[in-house]
Amino acid sequence: MKIEFLIHNAYGIGGTIRSTVNLAAALADRHDVRITSVNRPADAPELTIDPRVPVAPLVDLREGADTDEYADPLNQKPSALFRDERIDNGRMAATALTDQRVAAHLAATDADVVIATRPKLIGYLAEYGSDRYLRLGQEHLTHEAHVPELHEVMDPAIAALDAFATVSEADAGHYRDALPDARARILCIPNAVPAPAADPADLGAGATHTIVSAGRLVAVKRYDRLIAAFAKVAAERPDWNLRIYGRGPAKAKLRKQIEQLGLYERVLLMGARSPIETEWAKGSLAAVASDAESFGMTIVEAMHAGLPVVATDCPYGPREILTDGTDGVLVPLDDSDAVDAYADALLRLTGDAELRRTLGAAARRTAHRYEPATIAGRYEQLFEELRPGCTTAAPAKGGLLRGLFGGKSGAKAGAKSGAKSGAKKVAPAHTPSDPNPGARCAVESDGTLTVALRSEQLTAADTHLLLRHRGTKGKEALRVELPKRRVPGERVEVRVERSAHTLAEGRWDSYVERSGDKTRRRLKAELVEQKRLLNLPLTETGDGVGHWVPYETSDGFLAVRTWQRAVHAEAAEVVVGEDGITVAVDVGPALGGKRLGDGAELIARLRGGDGSVGDVRAPVEDHRGCLPYEPMAERRGAEADLWDLYVRPSKGAELVRLGRLGGDFADRKGIDTFPAATRGEARLRPYFTVTNDLTVSVKDAADDSA
Repeated sequence: MKIEFLIHNAYGIGGTIRSTVNLAAALADRHDVRITSVNRPADAPELTIDPRVPVAPLVDLREGADTDEYADPLNQKPSALFRDERIDNGRMAATALTDQRVAAHLAATDADVVIATRPKLIGYLAEYGSDRYLRLGQEHLTHEAHVPELHEVMDPAIAALDAFATVSEADAGHYRDALPDARARILCIPNAVPAPAADPADLGAGATHTIVSAGRLVAVKRYDRLIAAFAKVAAERPDWNLRIYGRGPAKAKLRKQIEQLGLYERVLLMGARSPIETEWAKGSLAAVASDAESFGMTIVEAMHAGLPVVATDCPYGPREILTDGTDGVLVPLDDSDAVDAYADALLRLTGDAELRRTLGAAARRTAHRYEPATIAGRYEQLFEELRPGCTTAAPAKGGLLRGLFGGKSGAKAGAKSGAKSGAKKVAPAHTPSDPNPGARCAVESDGTLTVALRSEQLTAADTHLLLRHRGTKGKEALRVELPKRRVPGERVEVRVERSAHTLAEGRWDSYVERSGDKTRRRLKAELVEQKRLLNLPLTETGDGVGHWVPYETSDGFLAVRTWQRAVHAEAAEVVVGEDGITVAVDVGPALGGKRLGDGAELIARLRGGDGSVGDVRAPVEDHRGCLPYEPMAERRGAEADLWDLYVRPSKGAELVRLGRLGGDFADRKGIDTFPAATRGEARLRPYFTVTNDLTVSVKDAADDSA
């Protein structure tokens, strides 16, 4: 059977895209499946898509690319179907070019089933689709989430389809009430959410005190409510923190709220992460505080990771996924006391480790009903009911790839973008000739790195895992022999023992190397599991203290960020106060066994100064020192003045650089952020440098970028 998903943009990481990718992969076990992305705004998808599921775009909108079709005359004309700006706007709005490409494609496809994943695409499928194939629509939001102007186009289109699936039973009921005479069969089929490849969260002895939340940073998700509730938790649970993953227009407003509440060391805006499964595993509790959820993919993702979820009892999704008190907690959504009620639920769970373990174990069991194979089976059952025998018929030779860009406009699209878009048949995944083998990397409880490689991507000539120091261009390298036994379908594991190796500070790229000719292939990061770093102290070595953080580079490769210092002072807490910047200093082994003694000082030193400007000093008492803003606030340079922070452990001792190396961040800049203090015409802000050392930036207050 040939199944095609018609999606607006397959290159992002939103919930609709994730659920489509998950379902397509599950259906590909038995059928010929592809994804047609109406728009192509980027070179490659952000999500990892099963190589059996080719992705092909219809309109190339990559800015600056040779194939950028945004300026095409047809793309400057309005769509015949979607004219109202409240329905669609922006660079990927429906246009006459979109109309033409989609119409040509739907006329040419040889699919047995076409599934439209958004309201606009449902309109296209009803207008330009054919009775030759089953036409299905999906609703990933809710009936009430759409403006009336969109319903005027969307509702008649839904009625004309063969079937229409919502992700909650409550929403299916709304659509059945709104469209009583619809030809389409209206039903609920939840989103597919796969069990994670990453290990689940540890709610036992290795549990963290971290609350995790994830989703788009938009108003309806009510992260402001979550942050306000967490402020009450923070007052009673000083060892708990909150991480919020995602991107969106509310980021600046949330950052301001965090700073106003003084929670900038307790609440971190982590940005978008893919895959997110490794981040759920770092928590002990998941939080969803939305006003509305059409389904709640993040709820199921967190449950798969073994986390109990505290969710607002908003309409639709959460109440159909969670059973209050059994596998999670539902908080009544009452604007009069929603923050207090949510805070009470968080306090209850953060204060009861056994309850977290009980709810988390039940959550993992509940999550199985959303696994892709189960959801794919429900779609197959629907296909068979609509057209008996269709799921067992042999697919025609050539499958969905034939006629992808049919018609005049389609030929143009194929000529322009087919070679780079993934429109061609994708080669089988994981062959020995792959230029960049995939690797999973996990941090063990002692800091050792376990790297797992696919046997089928290795050859007999691949003999070593190679870590190569980027700054020395390979003059510093570490080689660990690969096991000789290679079983197809199994992973080859190699351990980089933390206790056996001291790696120079910097960034280390990873490769598999052939011993004969020293040729190497760089490793692609499939999954990087860092959760044990959250409870792992800096490592004492014969050369001082060190720390390793494996991570995925911006271009998708596996690397390791290392620090190695003879001595180091860890900044446990940084507070921007009325009188100055207070730093709590963690001494322990991070100072090479030294303790803070008489005359201990916190010192700020002007970077690049000629010695004429003296250090700013403050005594350290009870491991804390407060640096006054003066004289740092006296502007000196044309650009920013940078004051690097040090600790003098005792009178007469050498200075020790102050920073934050521990934890799971290869780069803290942009995540660990602090508010600014304004003094006169200067604005002072502490920040962590690219080496995770603590510095104070001083700029003119009129400069908004300070």
